Amino acid sequence: MTEARLICIIGAESTGKTTLARLLAAHFDSLWVPEYLREFCVLHGRTPTREEQAKIIETQQQSVQAAQQAASEEGAPFVFCDTAPLLTAIYSEFVFGDAGLYARARALHADYALTLLLAPDIAWVADGLQRDGEQVRLPVTKMIVRELAAMTQPVTTVAGQGAARLQAAIEAVEAITAYR
Repeated sequence: MTEARLICIIGAESTGKTTLARLLAAHFDSLWVPEYLREFCVLHGRTPTREEQAKIIETQQQSVQAAQQAASEEGAPFVFCDTAPLLTAIYSEFVFGDAGLYARARALHADYALTLLLAPDIAWVADGLQRDGEQVRLPVTKMIVRELAAMTQPVTTVAGQGAARLQAAIEAVEAITAYR
């Protein structure tokens, strides 16, 4: 059994992570992992507190591991991850001034075969409790870039609108694999 490769889709809020994860999973006949934060907000009717951030990371990671196991058993080549523990650590620093989650998030990020960094070049859309506003996209993107620059995993920035954005992501995934 060949292990499915993890592809991270990361970006500030409202950069199309969920949409791209779904589209890539369909294109490559693979699985995708939804963002646990969204589920948390719906279940609790609020955003998580500082003390709940570590649980968000661990729950997201459990979902990734379960999806990777299922994809591997099904023979799917990839698992597309709608965000990553690294983004939770970044938001924990941004919102709460807490940099204590970075060590765990960086360690988990080492499992990704590729990180797709989504440019904040599409329209911002309100999405319930987990949106802070368009004004946070640029500073959060800068924090993501800072963190990814310190890592050794391959990173491709994905920009553009609609089909062009999807095509750029497909080409980035194909570039790191023998998959065609």
